[in-house]
Amino acid sequence: MAATGNGDRRQSLFLLLGAAIATVTIWQIPFGHLLLYPFTILSTWFHEMGHGLTALLLGGNFERLELFANGSGLATHSGAVWGGRLGRALVAAGGPLGPAIAGAILIVMARWRRASRGTLAILAGVLLLSLIWMRSLFGVLAVVAWAGAIALVCLRGSRGAQAFAVPFLGVQACISTFNQLDYLFSQEAVIGGQRFLSDSGQIARQLWLPFWFWGLCLGVLTLGLLAGSLWLTYGDSVQSLAARSQRSNPR
Repeated sequence: MAATGNGDRRQSLFLLLGAAIATVTIWQIPFGHLLLYPFTILSTWFHEMGHGLTALLLGGNFERLELFANGSGLATHSGAVWGGRLGRALVAAGGPLGPAIAGAILIVMARWRRASRGTLAILAGVLLLSLIWMRSLFGVLAVVAWAGAIALVCLRGSRGAQAFAVPFLGVQACISTFNQLDYLFSQEAVIGGQRFLSDSGQIARQLWLPFWFWGLCLGVLTLGLLAGSLWLTYGDSVQSLAARSQRSNPR
């Protein structure tokens, strides 16, 4: 049974890595972003929810959430947050790290195959719960569509499909950060027709040091979360494969 489980995990890992490579490749081709448009919207939702929920956790108010058809989004919060400058920097960082944190959680949850259906149900439920803050029609339609798609896999998909969907969405969320490197290393951005400080620029304003330094830190943290969650979930399977290879090829 253990060998079968490790074999399934290794196969899942190879499929996930293949999907990640395919995604990065598609980004580079003409109209590739159109093919991956639904995942862009989902990663934007993770991003903006990261801002809003971080503000809530630090004592602020999550006022409104907006998603736009061009793939951008905006989360508005109010009130003082714990930690002053540090707290405001954490709220800014909560956006870029939102997809990575959510993705890492999904990848780690893949360790428990039987929990896949429940994990998908929770994700669909959180999507619908976020409508409390949603203030854009496009955002409502996009969130309902994603919640419906995930619920369909949850209710109608095979156990194998459910078990793969959880880490697949997690990996896609994590790597989505690197589809927006220009934003990560920009000081300002235009969102919904208005010019704002980027998240890296906001952190720089609160904590000093240049915005590109904080963009680099966010990128490294995202890579760390992706690599760490993949190792926690699939590391034992990789080690098992390496051990078997050594036994079958003794020096």
